[in-house]
Amino acid sequence: MPPKTTGKVTCVFVHGWAMNGAVWETCSELLPDWMELVQVDLPGHGTMADARAENINDYVSTLAAVANRPVIWVGWSLGGLALLQLAKDYPERVAGLFMVASTPCFVRKDDWSCAVAEDIFKLFADSLAEDVDATIKRFLALQVKGSGVAMSTVRELQKLLQQRGRPSAEALRYGLDILSSTDLRAELPRINRPITWLLGGRDALVPVSLAEALKTLKPDINVLVEKEAAHAPFISHSENFASALIDFAESVR
Repeated sequence: MPPKTTGKVTCVFVHGWAMNGAVWETCSELLPDWMELVQVDLPGHGTMADARAENINDYVSTLAAVANRPVIWVGWSLGGLALLQLAKDYPERVAGLFMVASTPCFVRKDDWSCAVAEDIFKLFADSLAEDVDATIKRFLALQVKGSGVAMSTVRELQKLLQQRGRPSAEALRYGLDILSSTDLRAELPRINRPITWLLGGRDALVPVSLAEALKTLKPDINVLVEKEAAHAPFISHSENFASALIDFAESVR
């Protein structure tokens, strides 16, 4: 990573399940020169397809090596979950978190209704054993469900996924395990860094009702809702996403 330049801020982008760092290319073109952009691949994904990661701590170890000073971390879905753990373990490397369609707990529980049923993860795990490519396609369709620009967003995600190659089946299985087993709700209030949380009003994976739950867990979180977006607002509503990220970066800069 290049040394910090006066007046500039580094933003490290972390993708979600089954994807890779290329997913950020569309929105990155809308960001100013004073933002230095780093688009990483999680272990088992994209250019890191040969790397093994069995748990969230393996993700965090990889991410922590990206920056040895405070930077802004931008995390989508599974990537956001990894960043919450990073902020807990390596607070000195976090200037701020910009969370996108993510949640501290993806699985619905008795005291946590703003999530998806655990059966969803089991269905995807069973599907992986039969056909990896078909499973990824179904997941992409679920990500854009309810959005008015569903097909164009799916095509864009498919194109960007192919740029760096699909993840290994093993990485996908471990990713599902991490999504279904990780609960960082208790850790969120202890993160003493600026956090902006962007949700999609039509997201079928991270319900917009999470907004109220986040405010209950940590009242100083800045929650934004892109009402017409589903699970990938940085693609379906890239200009609004870029504007929100620029505002956040300006506040941390």
